[in-house]
Amino acid sequence: MKTLYIECHMGAAGDMLMSALYELLEDKEGFLKTMNGLGLPGVHVEAAPGVSGGIAGTHMKVTVHGQEELEHDHDHHEHEHDHNHHEHEHDHHHDHDHDHPHAHEHEHHHHHATPGHIAEIIDALALPEEVKANARAVYDAIARAEAKAHGCPVGDVHYHEVGALDAVADVTGVCYAIYLLQPDRVVVSPVHVGSGTVKCAHGIMPVPAPATANLLAGVPVYGGEVMGELCTPTGAALLTHFAQSFGPMPPMSGSAVGCGVGTKVFAGRANCVRVFLGEDAQSANGSITELVCNIDDMTPEALAFAADRLLELGALDVYTVPGTMKKGRPGHVLTVLCEEDQEAELARAVLEQTTTIGLRVRRCGKYFLTPGSRTVETPWGPVQVKTAQGFGVSKAAPEYESAAALARANGLPIQTVLQEAAKGL
Repeated sequence: MKTLYIECHMGAAGDMLMSALYELLEDKEGFLKTMNGLGLPGVHVEAAPGVSGGIAGTHMKVTVHGQEELEHDHDHHEHEHDHNHHEHEHDHHHDHDHDHPHAHEHEHHHHHATPGHIAEIIDALALPEEVKANARAVYDAIARAEAKAHGCPVGDVHYHEVGALDAVADVTGVCYAIYLLQPDRVVVSPVHVGSGTVKCAHGIMPVPAPATANLLAGVPVYGGEVMGELCTPTGAALLTHFAQSFGPMPPMSGSAVGCGVGTKVFAGRANCVRVFLGEDAQSANGSITELVCNIDDMTPEALAFAADRLLELGALDVYTVPGTMKKGRPGHVLTVLCEEDQEAELARAVLEQTTTIGLRVRRCGKYFLTPGSRTVETPWGPVQVKTAQGFGVSKAAPEYESAAALARANGLPIQTVLQEAAKGL
């Protein structure tokens, strides 16, 4: 299984995540060309070499009209009832955290953008729809976390418009890099959030900041002796959006390593985020529960009805296998596949819908390919294609109902449509 592991020993911020993922890409120039062709006014993305704590990596320099958002600890969110920007004034932080726009000392007009405005900016970008959907979801999570932290409606959360542009570049850059890497699974280490306090427009606040804490609810985090905010709200939102799990690095082979570095210096510590991309085929990538029973006293029609009802109640799959029961009676072995939390409900349904008086439960590891979908063009219109990837395997097949609808609409045999669709796979 193609696994992406993100190591957050010094927290996470949008540009450091983008820098680390950038190092894993095969077509680095193509990535930068796309990022600089997004249509974000005045935004330029440049990958620069960097070193921190003796570890070489990449610093992704994002500038807006030539100005890079550095040397500030800040939060780009504010509310209609308080139009002072949250300017963080401590020094113990990643100076790269330009994913949090702030009030600049240099001359910019201070317009403000709502979450809806940011969504409109993202929608207009020259990126695949999947990337834009992920970016919108990350911003939605930030807005909800900020609104909860400050006790205001989500619509009252605002972004500083000029500074927000580099944050959009960070968020979309991370989403686009993960889209290009196509990992089957994303695992994230426990997140170092820093310690101490941070001064902002609402006063002195603890680290992690309230919005970051909201975003990291349920995630393993830790502090320590490093003073300052190491994990930003944008970093937290990106991690929680993409991570399937949090914990130690799983066994991986053939790992490629990327390192995104900051420019702040921490005594004895490398200020970086590292990412590892490799194959993890030593363990199953999921689990499933089987409910099994033997039935020798139901008609085929009644058994078929029971199977349909079990599917309607949420079973993942239901099937029967012919078998010979005790005393030589012909019968069937009924198997119901379900998620672990469905076990009790569906076990009761099996007892209710069939003649069995008992059943067996098995919990199994499961290997599966990650499903997806796309479209291919044919002379008669687009056809949906089901895809599946993982463990170094990739599969694609035209979706039957989509092909059938096109065949009916154009008076064609379905095989003609399927053959044409197969050319685009």
